[in-house]
Amino acid sequence: MSDIIKLLPESVANQIAAGEVVQRPASVVKELLENSIDAGADDIELIIKDAGKTLIQVIDNGKGMSATDARMSFERHATSKIKRSEDLFFINTMGFRGEALASIAAVAQIEMKTRLHDEELGAQICVEGSNLKKHEPGAMMVGTSIAVKNLFFNVPARRNFLKSNPVELRHITDEFFRVALSHPKNKFQFLQQETKIYQLSQANLSRRIVQLFGNNYKNQLIPCEESTKDLKISGFIGKPEYAKKTRGEQYFFLNNRFIKSHYLHHAVITSFENLLPDGFYPFYVLFLEVPSAEVDINVHPSKTEVKFKNERVLYGILQSTIRKSLATFNVTPSLDFDTDVNFELFTGNPRDKLIGGRQERDYSNFRTLGVANRSEETWKHLYEMAEREEEEFHRKAEKELQPKIIPNEADNYPNEKVNMESFQLNKQYIIRQIKSALVIIDQHAAHVRILYEKYMDNLTRKSGLSQSCLFPQHLDLNPSDYQLVTGIKNELRRLGF
Repeated sequence: MSDIIKLLPESVANQIAAGEVVQRPASVVKELLENSIDAGADDIELIIKDAGKTLIQVIDNGKGMSATDARMSFERHATSKIKRSEDLFFINTMGFRGEALASIAAVAQIEMKTRLHDEELGAQICVEGSNLKKHEPGAMMVGTSIAVKNLFFNVPARRNFLKSNPVELRHITDEFFRVALSHPKNKFQFLQQETKIYQLSQANLSRRIVQLFGNNYKNQLIPCEESTKDLKISGFIGKPEYAKKTRGEQYFFLNNRFIKSHYLHHAVITSFENLLPDGFYPFYVLFLEVPSAEVDINVHPSKTEVKFKNERVLYGILQSTIRKSLATFNVTPSLDFDTDVNFELFTGNPRDKLIGGRQERDYSNFRTLGVANRSEETWKHLYEMAEREEEEFHRKAEKELQPKIIPNEADNYPNEKVNMESFQLNKQYIIRQIKSALVIIDQHAAHVRILYEKYMDNLTRKSGLSQSCLFPQHLDLNPSDYQLVTGIKNELRRLGF
């Protein structure tokens, strides 16, 4: 029997490796931006065409590379950051595995131009599908420019699985946000189809958040700061009233590297307990600094998932830090230690008033209830007041639960032989008898379903009607939301918008 195990050709092996690193255009953007940061660049330009399918170019003013290093950077497992296995656990840079450029070159056409500060000439390299096409000296600016063209040109099956341009552009924008947030001292430019989407100047973190998300974030940021022996927490959280039903504005950075952690996210959400409705997510940009030996970043090829040695300790400190910030800025309810808790049950005093947006109760009735003058008459007055408030509470509750009869048109149900009536309960449910059954309708859910059917019909028939406003409504959108809206503008027009 002949041997059947063979070594894969180098080109196939590179494409398999590329599948772990390069999943979509956004993966390329992530790797190239991180390489620029590691090169010490403080001015980075990202150019995108056709949502990255045609061109992804990153230009930086970093330290550049020599001609030899430029060529070696396209070899698999070539890196300047690891010399021994122990170095894997003390990584403080962005990229380090030495797979990025080799993987990208396996599935795209790459042109690199790079020059060191102290060299008169730089190096120009062209690689296509892992094959070196050009390597020659040339005149160019200091730093590095890498252009990735025609991604997945030699793997059409992978290219066919890419999403629409608006979806892919959204993923690219997400990666751009992560790098820009973690390096506010750097300048960034982002161009799509030669249109400048973002131009970010050097700033502090709060200013960078406003640059990316819009001016309406100025008033919702709450700073978070905490420092212990092995952990430092910094960043901002959003006020509860600005929370959204959609995810996407939650950012964790570990040692300045973006990570995803459901465990830490849960710590943040529980910190907002009783402050957020179900299904709402607060905004946060939080930076964690942990000794390299306390964390393993080699869990996933994209380096976004990590493992901590002391997860529970980190969870508790993060949770208490956020709660402290919320309390410091008067977001969470505070305790009044000057009030006798024995009288807290007597609520709803007519003289209660709003002070600073918060309900303040008038306890003047109790100021004479000292230890020395607690007479029988005073206690009697106290109990009478409590009984009156309890009776008022029950009276309002019974009135609220009283069914409301809704007029019914019997002509709508010609097959029914009895005159049916509908009842409204608690201003939320409609109760109706049909034949021998009883139907309970959730008014809100029914309304949503009616609107859904209406809009789906408009979408299918393209029959949505609209009327021009006398004074057009002006909407301020940040660039990423604008790209999202332009991606669904045809559907919006069909609905009548």
